[in-house]
Amino acid sequence: MEAVILSKEDYKAIQTDLQEIKKHVKKITVPNEAFIDNKQFTKLMGISFRTAQTWRDEGKIGFSQEGKKIYYRLSDIEKFLDDHHKQPFAISKKLDGLRF
Repeated sequence: MEAVILSKEDYKAIQTDLQEIKKHVKKITVPNEAFIDNKQFTKLMGISFRTAQTWRDEGKIGFSQEGKKIYYRLSDIEKFLDDHHKQPFAISKKLDGLRF
């Protein structure tokens, strides 16, 4: 077995190259993101088509449109829900007077 001696710069260059390769492999192997159409979205959220249109018009949720068909990324729906999430406040008020 042969030993190879690298300079610090060469070693860092190899590390950088490996990180780039890792990024490219990840892009290739990650499946494409799922989309749902407007009908599925309104059913999932329990809203009307008009509410969905209002949210799109106000820029509250991202979407894609081809002709009359509208699609939402599941990640956009998750982001929308995260952005509009409110922490429960009733529990925190009850805990204010308690000491642990």
